[in-house]
Amino acid sequence: MGSFNTSFGEGFILVGFSDWPQLELILFIYISIFYSLTLFGNTTIIILSQLDPRLHTPMYFFLCHLSFLDLCYTTSTVPQLLINLSGLDRTISYGGCVAQLFIYLSLGGTECVLLVVMAFDRYAAVCRPLHYTTIMHPLLCQSLAIAAWVGGLVNSLIQTSLMMAMPLCGLHYLNHFFCEMPVLQKLACEDTGGTEAKMFVARVIIIVVPAALILGSYAHIALAVLRIKSMAGRRKAFGTCGSHLLVVCLFYGSAMYTYLQPTGSYSEGEGKFVALFYTIIIPMLNPLIYTLRNKDVKGALWKVLGRGRDLG
Repeated sequence: MGSFNTSFGEGFILVGFSDWPQLELILFIYISIFYSLTLFGNTTIIILSQLDPRLHTPMYFFLCHLSFLDLCYTTSTVPQLLINLSGLDRTISYGGCVAQLFIYLSLGGTECVLLVVMAFDRYAAVCRPLHYTTIMHPLLCQSLAIAAWVGGLVNSLIQTSLMMAMPLCGLHYLNHFFCEMPVLQKLACEDTGGTEAKMFVARVIIIVVPAALILGSYAHIALAVLRIKSMAGRRKAFGTCGSHLLVVCLFYGSAMYTYLQPTGSYSEGEGKFVALFYTIIIPMLNPLIYTLRNKDVKGALWKVLGRGRDLG
């Protein structure tokens, strides 16, 4: 039962879904399909946004960053999960575990900040339409995107460093399909109340504060939309902003469930299925939510496929 987190020679065994062996084949098939759809959908958005001049706007600039984030986020966990489900290898080295923890916390934190930036973009488009192009200047867009990436990186550095400082004991089993923070915390040898308090503050800053800012911006957007006399204008504004708000609710809801509850009350069984939701389902849904009813994206797709004339 000795401490082992200072030894890079010893790793972990990821239990994954081996405690539900009857689900492993079904999960392998569905996750393979969802992962393929995630790769296709997000890659398509990135390509279309680069090829079609109509999509060279702040909204699609940030959407490209979100799509790239989702590609990286799913790829940091899903390939290993598929190997785990196939039964080929359930192990991960300590160094690999720390690297995975750092990468997915960094990407998750970046998405938290990026969704705030996208909410600000929608606020400027709806509440300040006459000044939108002045406010959302390309230089500001680039600066906001960089700030999102740096914010996620700093958050990950803090939380990963605090996690590595914890002495870990016991069997090298992680009851999860990747190196998830709450599961690692359960292996702590001693009272880690002080460290957990610091982690909680970091999580509040990266999750709760952005969520509050987004809700505040959408409160202003709702008031502005209600003042629009044209029903067509209202419908367009609600359609554009509603898709972003749906993504926000899905992402922050699952993040709050996982990271804001006490470690002692965290259920590893439930946590695995919630993790499936935010590592696979949400990245797969994002392209659909943002573009399903979007005429600009549909037009860009037909144009790329060589069928633009048919729409004219």
